[in-house]
Amino acid sequence: MRPWSSEEFEAELRAVGEARYHHLHPFNERMHAGDLTEEEFRGWVRNRFYYQINLPVKDAFILTKLPDAAERRKWIKRITDHDGTTEVEGGIERWVRLGEAVGLSREELYDTRTVLPGVRFAVDAYVDFCRHKPWLEAVASAMTELFAPDLLSRRIVDVQKHYPWLDSRGLEYFRTRLTQQPADIAHLLGLVLDNARTREQQEACVRALEFKCDVLWTLLDAVQLAYGKAE
Repeated sequence: MRPWSSEEFEAELRAVGEARYHHLHPFNERMHAGDLTEEEFRGWVRNRFYYQINLPVKDAFILTKLPDAAERRKWIKRITDHDGTTEVEGGIERWVRLGEAVGLSREELYDTRTVLPGVRFAVDAYVDFCRHKPWLEAVASAMTELFAPDLLSRRIVDVQKHYPWLDSRGLEYFRTRLTQQPADIAHLLGLVLDNARTREQQEACVRALEFKCDVLWTLLDAVQLAYGKAE
C-alpha cells in the first residue's frame, strides 16, 4: 500500500482522538458537568498522580532511543517540565498542590501501595510500551497531547464553576500545561510526520496512539468503578 500523504496521515492520527480520547469517558463528562462528589474527585486526583509521576520515566526511556542529538535536546525538556529543576517547580509538584487542594496529603499521593490495580496495570503497561517499542511508536503514543488543550481549558473553567470548595490555586498544573503544550505538540507532530515514511510505519503509529487512548480510558474505568456511580 502506498504511504498516506502528510495531510492524510495527520488526519488519521487526529481521528483517533475524535473517537477514542478520554474526554468522551462518562467519568470525564460527569466531572465537567459538576456531577462528581468530593470523594470521586479526590479518587481521580489520587490515582491520576500515579500516571503523572510515571510521565518523566516513560520520557526517559524514549530519550535513550532517539537517534538525533538535536531531538534529544528538545525531548529532555519534557522530563524537566514534569520533574522540575532546582530552580523551577515541575508538573509533579503542581499536581501535589492539586492533591492538597482536594484534601490529600503529600504522603497519601506518594504512597503507591494505594493506587487502584487497574490504574497501576494501565500506567505500567504504558511505561513498558515506551521502554520496548521502537522510538517512533513510543513518540506516537504520546500524541494524545494533540487532543488535550481544549480539554484543559474546559477543565479549568468547569472545575472553578462547579467545585467552589476546591482552591483555584490547585489548578496551576493545568494552566501551566496550556503554555507548555504548543511546543510539545509541534515537536511530537513533526517527529512522527517526518519519520513515519512507509504505510507500515504510519499504521503502527496510529495503533500506538490508539493504545495510549486505551490506557487513559482504562485509568478512568478503574476510578469510576471504585469511586463513581454506575453507568
